[in-house]
Amino acid sequence: MLLLTINGLAYAEEPFIKIGVLSHRGDAFTVNAWSPTARYLTNQLPDYDFEIIPLDFDKVDNAVKQDEVDFILVNPGIYVNLEYKYRVSRLATMHNLRGEEAYKVFGGVIFTRKDRKDIQTLEDLNGKSFMAVDSTSLGGFQMAWRELQAKGIDPYKDFTKLEFGGIHDRVVRSVINGEVDAGTVRTDILERMSNNAGLDLDQVRIINPQTDINFPFRLSTRLYPEWPFSKLQKTSDELAKKVALALFAMPKDHPAALAGSYAVWDLPLDYQQVHELFQELRLPPYDVIGKFTVRDVVQKYWYWGLAALLILLGMGVLTSAVVRRNKRLKRIQLRMERHYERLLDSVGDGIYGVDLNGDCTFVNRGMEKITGWKADELIGKNQHEILHHTHADGSNFPANDCPVYRTSNDSKPRFINDDVFWKSDGTSMSVEYSCTPIKGPRNTTIGSVVVFRDITERELVKKKTTEHQLQLFHVARLSTLGEMASGIAHELNQPLTVINNYSRACIRMLGSKDKSAEGKLKEGQSTEDQCAEVMEKISKQAERAGAVIKQIRHFVNKDLPDKKPVKVSQMLNVVLELTHMEIERRQVDLHLDIDESVNWVLAQDTQIEQVMINLVRNAVEAMEDIPEEQRNLIIKTENQHDGKLKFSISDSGTGIDKEVLEQLFDPFVTTKEQGMGLGLSISQGIIETHDDKIIIEDNVDGGVSFSFKLPIIKASKLEMENNKRNANNKEVT
Repeated sequence: MLLLTINGLAYAEEPFIKIGVLSHRGDAFTVNAWSPTARYLTNQLPDYDFEIIPLDFDKVDNAVKQDEVDFILVNPGIYVNLEYKYRVSRLATMHNLRGEEAYKVFGGVIFTRKDRKDIQTLEDLNGKSFMAVDSTSLGGFQMAWRELQAKGIDPYKDFTKLEFGGIHDRVVRSVINGEVDAGTVRTDILERMSNNAGLDLDQVRIINPQTDINFPFRLSTRLYPEWPFSKLQKTSDELAKKVALALFAMPKDHPAALAGSYAVWDLPLDYQQVHELFQELRLPPYDVIGKFTVRDVVQKYWYWGLAALLILLGMGVLTSAVVRRNKRLKRIQLRMERHYERLLDSVGDGIYGVDLNGDCTFVNRGMEKITGWKADELIGKNQHEILHHTHADGSNFPANDCPVYRTSNDSKPRFINDDVFWKSDGTSMSVEYSCTPIKGPRNTTIGSVVVFRDITERELVKKKTTEHQLQLFHVARLSTLGEMASGIAHELNQPLTVINNYSRACIRMLGSKDKSAEGKLKEGQSTEDQCAEVMEKISKQAERAGAVIKQIRHFVNKDLPDKKPVKVSQMLNVVLELTHMEIERRQVDLHLDIDESVNWVLAQDTQIEQVMINLVRNAVEAMEDIPEEQRNLIIKTENQHDGKLKFSISDSGTGIDKEVLEQLFDPFVTTKEQGMGLGLSISQGIIETHDDKIIIEDNVDGGVSFSFKLPIIKASKLEMENNKRNANNKEVT
C-alpha cells in the first residue's frame, strides 16, 4: 500500500472501504470466512483497500445509520428493513456452495434431541422451552416463527421460555446439551457442524420436515432467497459498479469463494417473499399495518353500518399501500435494470450474451465501438456466423469448434488468448476473450456471456519485437565472425597458397618438353600423369576453401522465423569448421562424445550454431592461463530419455567467480578486456525461445560446463513428413 508522509506521520493514500458482515456465527468466524473476499476485491481494485467489519445483530442498524460502513452483507430480513429505512440497494445475490453445488435459496430448520419422544410435531412445542439465534435472524428465527404461527403457536406467549443464543452454533449446542427443549437455525448449519465441529446428526430430530428435490439440506420451513450484497446510499455508484463487476468475475474455485463457502455472485434476486413474511408477522417495516377482524369490529363499533364502512376504508388503505409498494418495487427493479445497463456500457471491453442456439441476446456499447456492428444487427442473429465464421487465413471455422458454443453446451468457462473477430467493414482483428456460462433456474445453463478486447496493436508490437530480436541475433553473429576473422583468413589462405604452388608446378612441367620424339612421348605421358595428380590436389584444396566460404555464408544468413527438424551432425560440423583453427592455435585437445542414438532435433539451426560457437570460443579462451597439456575441451550430446537431447560444452579452465556467475547472462557483463558482454545474454535469449535455459555447472576435475536441451525428432516422424512432402511435389508435377 502506498503511504504519504505529512508532518512526520504516515497516511494510506488508498481509501479504506469497509464491508459490514452480519456476524451470525461469531466475529472470529466472520473475519476468517470473509477476509479473503476483501483481499480479492483489493487485488481486483488496487486503488482501494477493503476490510471486513463483523456486526452483531443489534449493531447492524446503527452501523448503517451512522455510515460506519460502505457496503453491507446481511440476511434478507435485515436487508428489507435497511432498504426501507436507509435506501440500501442490493448489487448481487450470493450463491452458497455446499459440496459441489451452488444454492441461491435457504430456509430454517426446527429441531430437538432425538431422545425427546414427547416432541414430534410443531404442536408439541406448545409449553416447551425454545432457543433461536436472534429476533432479527431470518433463517435463525423468523422463518420458524411463520411456520409456528400457521399452527397457532405464538413463540412469545406459548413457550415456557424463549431465548436467543446470538450465534447458530450456541443454539445447536444448547439443544444437544439439554439446556432447552428445541431450537431453530438456518439450513445447512447442522450439516456444516457435522463436517467441521464433530456434531453427530443421529442425535437430532427434525420437526416439521420438508422435502425439495433441488434442496438437499434438512428443512422445516419455506425457502427464501440468499443473502444480498448491498451498497449504502452514500457509496458512489462508480465504486459500486467496480465492486459488482469484480464479484461477478470471481471464479467458482477462487480461494475467497472457498473460504466464504459460496460459489458465485449473480444478479440480485426478487425479495418479495421476504416482504410477505414480514407482512404476515407484522414485523418492521410492516408493524404499523394491521388487519381488521370481526372481533375487532365488534369491540370497536356497535353498529354494522359504520363497521362495514370502516372495513371498506381499511381495505382500501391496505390495497393502496400494497399497490404503492408494488409500484415502488417495480421502480426499484427498473432502476436496477438501468443501473446494470449503465454498468455494462461503462466497461471498455466488448461484452455480449449468447443463448443456447448461438443467437446474440444483448451487447454493450464497447462491443459496438470495437466491432462497428450495431446492437440491432447482432441481437437475435447467430453471433458465430457474424463474428468469427472463418479463421484469419480465410479457412472455415466450424460452429461445433466455437468456444462460445462449447461453453453453452458443457457449462465450462473458457479463456481464448488469440482468435479473430470480423468487423462490420469486413476487416478482421485479433482478440482475446472469455466465455462464461449464464445460469438460470435450478442452476441450469441458459447461455453464455463473452467479454473480449482488441489485441491487434499488441500483436503488432509482439511481431516487431520478434523481428528486432532476430536482427540482434544476426548482428551478434557478424560480430562473432569479425572476432574470428584472423583464423578464417588463415583457413582460406592455406588452401589458396597450395593451389598457387601446385599450379606453378604444372606450368613448369608442361614447359620442359625438349627431348627426342620417343623421349617426348614417354616424357609427355609422365608429365600428363604428374599434372593430373597435381590438378586433383588443386581440386581438393579448392573444395576445402569453398567449404569454408559455404559455412561462413550459412552462418551470416538471417534467421528463418520457424523451427524445423535439424540434423545434429550438420550443426556440429558447422561449429567445428568455424572454430577448429582457434582450437588448434591455442593448442586445446578437443574430445567429442556424441550420442549416436539421436540424429535429429527441432531447432532454428543458425541460432543454435551461434550459441555453440559462443560457448566453444568462451571455453577455449577460459583455458589460456593453464598449461597446454591440461587444456581439454569436451563437446557432448546425451539423450535424456524425456524427449530432449542435452548439449554440453565443458572446459578444464580455472572456473567462474561466484560474483560474476550471478550476473553472467546480464547484458554488457563480461570478463574479457575487449568483450561487449552480449554473447551469453543473446545466447540465453536464443535458448529461451527454444523453451529451455543455459545451465552452468562446476566440473569435478576443474573448469565449468555449459549445457542446454533441444526437443528430439524421431526418425519415423521425419519419414512421414518427407513422404507427405514428396507426395505434394508429385501432385504439383
